Amino acid sequence: MNFNRGPNFKRCIKCPSADKQYSVHTQIRIDRQSQSSRVLTGSVADSPRISIRTMEAVLHESTFVGQSKDAAAVVKSNGVNGDSVNFSVKVNLNQEKTLICDDGTNGKMCQNTVDLEFQNISFRATQGNIFTKRTTKEILHQVGGRFQPGQLIAIMGPSGAGKSTLLDVLSGYRIRGVTGSVYVNGQPRSLKEFRKTSCYITQDDRLQPLLTVDENMWVAADLKLPSSVSNSNKRSIINNILKTLNLENTKKVRAAGLSGGQKKRLSIALELVNNPMVMFLDEPTTGLDSSSCSTCITLLKKLTMQGKTIICTIHQPSATLFAMFDQVYVVGNGYCLYQGSTNKLVPFLQDCGFPCPQYHNPADYVIELACIEHGPEKPEYMRDIIQNGQSYQYFNEPEKMKSTICNYPGPKPIKRVVSSDESSFPTSQFHQLGVLMRRGFIKAYRDKMLTYLRIGTNIIVGLMLGSLYWKAGSDGSKVLDNFNLLFAILLHHMMSTMMLTILTFPQEMSILIKEHFNRWYSLKMYYTSVTIVDIPVSVIGCFLFSLIIYYMTDQPNDKARFLIFFVTCMLVVLVAQGVGLTIGAYFDVVNGTFVGPTLMVPMMMFSGFGVRLRDLPTIMYYGSFTSYLRYGLEGVVQAVYGMDRGILQCPEDKFCFYKYPKTFLEIVDVRSDQFDNDIIALLLFLFVLRIAAYVVLRYKLASVR
Repeated sequence: MNFNRGPNFKRCIKCPSADKQYSVHTQIRIDRQSQSSRVLTGSVADSPRISIRTMEAVLHESTFVGQSKDAAAVVKSNGVNGDSVNFSVKVNLNQEKTLICDDGTNGKMCQNTVDLEFQNISFRATQGNIFTKRTTKEILHQVGGRFQPGQLIAIMGPSGAGKSTLLDVLSGYRIRGVTGSVYVNGQPRSLKEFRKTSCYITQDDRLQPLLTVDENMWVAADLKLPSSVSNSNKRSIINNILKTLNLENTKKVRAAGLSGGQKKRLSIALELVNNPMVMFLDEPTTGLDSSSCSTCITLLKKLTMQGKTIICTIHQPSATLFAMFDQVYVVGNGYCLYQGSTNKLVPFLQDCGFPCPQYHNPADYVIELACIEHGPEKPEYMRDIIQNGQSYQYFNEPEKMKSTICNYPGPKPIKRVVSSDESSFPTSQFHQLGVLMRRGFIKAYRDKMLTYLRIGTNIIVGLMLGSLYWKAGSDGSKVLDNFNLLFAILLHHMMSTMMLTILTFPQEMSILIKEHFNRWYSLKMYYTSVTIVDIPVSVIGCFLFSLIIYYMTDQPNDKARFLIFFVTCMLVVLVAQGVGLTIGAYFDVVNGTFVGPTLMVPMMMFSGFGVRLRDLPTIMYYGSFTSYLRYGLEGVVQAVYGMDRGILQCPEDKFCFYKYPKTFLEIVDVRSDQFDNDIIALLLFLFVLRIAAYVVLRYKLASVR
């Protein structure tokens, strides 16, 4: 697509990407390469706004018709009023990838492409923990290479050779333990800027299973596209992507119901929303049949026609799949054994003295050579010939690969290619929060089984405890039984809430890691949305439980007392959820289910149940301040027996030692005037644990990298 500037040229289009508005101030010329090779020319008035879609490799038929002296006359033939001209141009992007962008350099040409080069990349992995001796192992050994735009690149090698590690390093997914240099368009890479124009697609398809394909796409569009993009433009982008990836017929299908190949294509579609120019895929064909593999690689090949740099690891492709790649990078034992064009791999092996047998798949043969089990001499010789990735002689056009770093005359540095907006995310934090909350409520509504279980469990347990302690709240002879009931109520809230969070939250971690790394949203907004979305179900369950248990056990018929009882129980639920979030953020499900119940023991020890706090040794007494169960128990006891409650009814045939509530409060060491302190303590626990969960979550995300 060429824009020929006239003598009154002021500026060209701004930031070439999907569905952006481009302003021109003079005559534009649009060359459309098609079968008829027609040239469509239009003269427009000052500052018309022209919307050009560049999402697909081959775009829609042009509807820009005829010539005219002003924009109004041009759009008249299309039935549109005003000075807004909407048209699409059919372009063969395989032949023409150049776009004009407004980079402040007096209208100079720049390209919306990314050239990736790396030198002396090494990676040392640290093994062990605080309980074992720490050791380091070098996975990559000063490898180098270069990946060009418009190329589909395969990183190959035996298992454990370092393929995924190299992909992680180049994408910026792994930064700890890495040495060496990565250059983008000839300049040192700024990781913050690079992440704005790249994406990482993991081997496992990390999708929201309860959302449909269309809903997943809308969430991605709402989060990854600026708020200035209209919903109609977002819909157009989504439809174009789904059409390109052959997912149009699955719009209303939930992600959980997709086939393996469809899930992989949806994973790719989600990251295409903001049109990244560099895509990293970790073994995209793993777990797919031959037909799905071919479809996936064909799709990736088609995307390179837009000038994208697509890099993927692949274990051992068939000869047909191998031929689809433009470039191959072979890794063996952490060294580069070959880099260059796919069709020059066989000549390279011939030059090394290891000719590929006739009718043998070159991909299989080079993997066999890379395995050191067959002897280290062959891989070492291949590494020396290719100079551990520093030699470019086996590219199709090696003369064009001689450009040196920092003297590369082609594309601008990545900082100039991406949007000039310096904000970390394309949307505001409040917008992210709204989208994430909407997604969370949809998931909660769709996951009816979990929602019904949470509410139903509270109802059933409430009925069971209410039946067991029937009318114990008003009977002076059952005060100790009622005290046991109050403690059981808090145990139920603490155990059920904490364990549910420990079991469910780690399942979201893999999706969070992927989406946060690809800059969908900030961690603060994700964490806030998780906290808010869970509140309605928690409140409903706790309220129904409190209502049932309070009146079945004949506690004081006082709305103020019930409100205090409910608020205390609700705070215990929220604090227990904070404990679960902290544990679930750090541990996996198996370890979390062990740590959670273990932490309950000191909570119960220092709660004041069974052993009075004043009877504890001095050192252990101070430990009671760390038990939120203590403050919860004091709160519900005061709701039932505090606030100057009168004498309890006592059956004539029984002796009621605790018929005076004040006497009971003195014995259990609960002061009737400290309810405010208990609520403040629970709120403090809630605040500290929520902050702790966020800090642990941030640490977990950082430790992964």
